[in-house]
Amino acid sequence: MTERRTLLLDVFTDTALEGNPLAIVLDCDGLDTATMLRIAGEFNLSETVFVLPPENPAHAALIRIFTPHYEMPFAGHPTVGTAVALAAERGVGDGELMVLEEKIGPVRCVVRRGEGAAFAEFDLPALSEPLDFAPDEAQVASALGLDVSDIGFGSHEIGAWSAGVPYVTVPVRGLDAAARVRFDAEKWMRFAPEKAAGVFASAYVYTAETAAAGASFHARMFVAGTPSYEDPATGSAAAAFMGAVMAHERPADGLLQVWIEQGLEMGRPSRIRLEIEVAGGVATGARIGGHAVVTGKGVLFVQGRGAAG
Repeated sequence: MTERRTLLLDVFTDTALEGNPLAIVLDCDGLDTATMLRIAGEFNLSETVFVLPPENPAHAALIRIFTPHYEMPFAGHPTVGTAVALAAERGVGDGELMVLEEKIGPVRCVVRRGEGAAFAEFDLPALSEPLDFAPDEAQVASALGLDVSDIGFGSHEIGAWSAGVPYVTVPVRGLDAAARVRFDAEKWMRFAPEKAAGVFASAYVYTAETAAAGASFHARMFVAGTPSYEDPATGSAAAAFMGAVMAHERPADGLLQVWIEQGLEMGRPSRIRLEIEVAGGVATGARIGGHAVVTGKGVLFVQGRGAAG
């Protein structure tokens, strides 16, 4: 029987039992893909990270990210959580560059430590791009349990964007509309773009009305499928949302900092920082950042390349 160290973290929060939970398996030599997927199902969190030796020895690690049902090419809260965890495990210096190899490519991360929880940020490996999607407001509103009159504010309208993982971004008029969302996955899957065979782009509902001072947007994210669920903090959605911000806010050149609050309706408040570098009216770079706290440590007993024991 092989012992593999594990960590549990709450990500995009500086407070335990808030934010988005994450499991990390630190010692993954000898684990095949099927076993990783089974372990992710055992943890049954939105994502589980498996840490492997990097292909490039100059990098910190190769990481694989799994939901309980499939592997992700990239995800935000696993990247932030893994950067914080590995920095602590390996004594990485404050502000020192760390590169994580993900399916989407190398992801550059920096971890900063203050008196409280560590804060990690990473450069987006790909900038947000629009998807070919012609939304029907009535269909979208119905799938969210809203009226068509709830959709849109200012110049913001429904869109579809991806910075590695696709999302349908749905602006709503305020916190009241956001709170009234009742997601119907069956209706959603009738029109949402597919991100893989039988796996559909998630719904990212947002408004410029916020609950907390200092927040720029309030968001909720819903995953379509069986089962369907709401996610308390979604870095890859914030990365995709960058496209909507650029298209509808048209920020001036310079560094735009956007704070996104999420998870409040679930009782797991989260804060995600999105930074966008703007030059000539277009995004030239972007970063996602947030805090993470370790909430547990343990040992997983798994046979090499075999089933969990």
